[in-house]
Amino acid sequence: MVLFMLLIFPLPFAMRRRLFTFISENPVVAKVQYWLKITFVFILILFIDSVNRVYRVQVELAAAAESQGNSAPSIMGHERLEVQARKFYSQRNMYLCGFTLFLSLILNRTYIMILETLRLEEKLKQYEGTDKNTKQSEKLAMAGDAGEISRLKREIKLRDQDIATLKKQASGLHREYDSLAEKYGRTQGDGPLTKKDK
Repeated sequence: MVLFMLLIFPLPFAMRRRLFTFISENPVVAKVQYWLKITFVFILILFIDSVNRVYRVQVELAAAAESQGNSAPSIMGHERLEVQARKFYSQRNMYLCGFTLFLSLILNRTYIMILETLRLEEKLKQYEGTDKNTKQSEKLAMAGDAGEISRLKREIKLRDQDIATLKKQASGLHREYDSLAEKYGRTQGDGPLTKKDK
């Protein structure tokens, strides 16, 4: 809940951009996020176990009620209290684990939505021409991406730049070849080569 309140606390754009850039780049925060994911897997297992226990207690209570209907001796007071206590504890654990999982999903979704909002505000400022801090905007654009995905995106961008450079070099070489072919044709005394001769 503290993390959620920190995420939604109204801050100026520059401070919020620095905060989210710090969160996405800091290796300590990355390790904390990794361990939180592992913790939430364990909480999911506990949630499944608590749902299973609630189901077993309900079945036990239904069996006891059915046996009462068949004029069998009813559950004694301390046994009934024990079953009711087990039901209470298993329901409590189920609700706690369920709310924890739900809040973790909300926290993750809120973080992603705030990052998207910051990126859109950054693009708007660039379109309006009011943004002067381009390094921070580049870092913000990379924030929240998985490390492998952002690395591959950078490699694709570099490859695209290499391909564009090679295309420029190829067109320059082609022009140079054409001019040399015309010069060679003139030195042979045949005059300039026409398109049909080429």
